Amino acid sequence: MDDAAERDDPVIPETAQMGRTALTVADLDETVAFYQDAVGLAVRARSERAATLGAGGSPVLELLADADAPPRGRTQTGLFHNAFRVPSRTALGAALERIRDRGELDGASDHYVSEALYCTDPEGNGVEIYADRPREEWPRADDESVEIGTAPLDLNALVAESDGAAEAPPETDLGHVHLEVSSLGRVRAFYADTLGLGVRTEARGASFLAAGDYHHHVGVNTWNGRTDSPDGRGLAWFEFLLPDAEAVTTARRRLSAADVPVTDREGGFELTGPDGIAVRFRARAARES
Repeated sequence: MDDAAERDDPVIPETAQMGRTALTVADLDETVAFYQDAVGLAVRARSERAATLGAGGSPVLELLADADAPPRGRTQTGLFHNAFRVPSRTALGAALERIRDRGELDGASDHYVSEALYCTDPEGNGVEIYADRPREEWPRADDESVEIGTAPLDLNALVAESDGAAEAPPETDLGHVHLEVSSLGRVRAFYADTLGLGVRTEARGASFLAAGDYHHHVGVNTWNGRTDSPDGRGLAWFEFLLPDAEAVTTARRRLSAADVPVTDREGGFELTGPDGIAVRFRARAARES
């Protein structure tokens, strides 16, 4: 690829996906149990200070224990929710049963592009479990942007489709992350202008951005008027999976050339975005394709 063509391509390719999200927690045992019992994830690795959870062998969640980390303050930016995507309404119905049995359902919505359940983990981190509607059913505006709305979700009809599974299906992944930020303009400039995500839709106090034609990989909002960077429990980092090692190398080179500081991390690199939120990049493994 010549230099001019490379400059026209987004830093995050259209084929990128979400990888893992990481949380700093005070009580590792309690938090692991919640994500096993309510979300249906399985423990892939465990030590005294950390746990890796996933579905079908692919990791989607890292829990990092730090009993001394202070709780997130009311003015601090950070995580609104991590959104775990299941492959079907059957799986979403099973998730509803698990949440009702082992957690507490905070809400449920039909977002036109997806159907979603909401709950909160023991450390106060927001959790969404959702299933996408077929892409051909996603409503679109005249400019082809995706229309994401909020309507009631029929929970009785959903639970009637449940297969009663205790674990999330192996296809379950991290569909998106939704962040609480201090400035929509600054965050859009970073994720859209610097990283190359497309703004898929906007609402009052919120923007939804994605690689390619997905409805969103990153949501951001200012609904709660948060102003301070996070420092303590909560979101530690989240990750984009790029198609291959060459894409990772290219992204790192282009960001460095744009004077964006990057740090090498486990087969990829990390940078710090607006509000001090860390974003990681690595190549997608074969089992994550």
